Amino acid sequence: MKNYSPAIYVALPAMNEADYITDFIACLKPQIYNNYKLLVCVNQPDSWWDDPGKVHICKNNKRTTEFLKSLQGVDIEIFDKSSRREGWQEKKSGVGWARKTIMDRITEQAKDDDLIVSLDADTTFSPYYFSSLIESFKSNQKAVALSVPYYHNLTGDEIADRAILRYEIYLRYYNLNMLRIGSPYAFTAIGSAIVLPVKSYKAIGGMTPHKSGEDFYFLQKLRKYGEIIVWNREKVFPAARFSDRVDFGTGPAMIKGRAGDWSSYPIYPFQYFDEIKQLFDLFPGLYEKTLSTPVDTFLEEKFGNADIWSPLRKNSKKKEQFIKACHHKFDAFRTFQYLKWRYMNDEQKSDEENLIEFINIEYAKSFNYTLLANLNFSNTSIKILNDIRDFLLNKEEIEQKKTS
Repeated sequence: MKNYSPAIYVALPAMNEADYITDFIACLKPQIYNNYKLLVCVNQPDSWWDDPGKVHICKNNKRTTEFLKSLQGVDIEIFDKSSRREGWQEKKSGVGWARKTIMDRITEQAKDDDLIVSLDADTTFSPYYFSSLIESFKSNQKAVALSVPYYHNLTGDEIADRAILRYEIYLRYYNLNMLRIGSPYAFTAIGSAIVLPVKSYKAIGGMTPHKSGEDFYFLQKLRKYGEIIVWNREKVFPAARFSDRVDFGTGPAMIKGRAGDWSSYPIYPFQYFDEIKQLFDLFPGLYEKTLSTPVDTFLEEKFGNADIWSPLRKNSKKKEQFIKACHHKFDAFRTFQYLKWRYMNDEQKSDEENLIEFINIEYAKSFNYTLLANLNFSNTSIKILNDIRDFLLNKEEIEQKKTS
């Protein structure tokens, strides 16, 4: 790997991005590592041209396409899925199809060790971003992907900043607990923060398109194939933006949060994660015989049978193989389902109380407790919420570096 110098293929879906694409290109052009090609899929359903409520997005996409075609000094390939009669048909639409279209095309022209860099048009990054990716894969030669660290810069608008800080605190709290219990799925799935070698994409059979959440399922699929790097010296900076382009994720979370609805993004009691850790600890014993687990009632409701382990045992010749199969069965999606199920079937403290209790127990010696006094996500100052966000970020990075 001494002479490791793969080409970088940037996979960029774009919908309603005319106001952001110029800043994206301004980040792309000065990259220190400049062996890259940009592939952009400007997209929306074709029917939107005849929808008065959506035609403004079609016109926005037209401006994006015209701008991209005018670029000089950038190796670029444009997929026009936005012009009239060129847009998606309804059953095949959304960011998942856009990413898949681009990545499938990349595999046709790239070498196996070349890198697919998934980004979004409202995301910014430093001139050293591409070179940092090369470093990460050079240092982790067996890795099948990289989940890039992220950070949402504040906007100066209090409503938007309060929403993005609440959402990011949720994300970092969730991932810190996944790291704490040793989950193989301890990473945050953000579409603008995924990098993988072409050979990994081929090995897992490509991306399965979803209208939303394609990044979550894609990373889960990659993790079942191999190890994922979770730390990189450079971050990406997605926009803190109210957006309904997808069904869930940052934009929809901010929209719901602005209306006071954070029910889809609760700060789960950390004890729920402890129950999953107890399950993980039972995997070696479950190889020998069926045991009672903390998730039996949940499994009974979801599968109609709490003993989902016996079939795995029958198909596993070694304990290590069985444990891996258990983690594949109780994966990131199943973990999320369990947390949600547990939350809905329990008496709840407030999100603020759950966060305070976690910090008090896990970080008793390193946190400024005055920040937690009278914590209320609705009216605590932006500065204090940002300090809490940055504290969780720091703790997350410490744990991520241990794995890299």
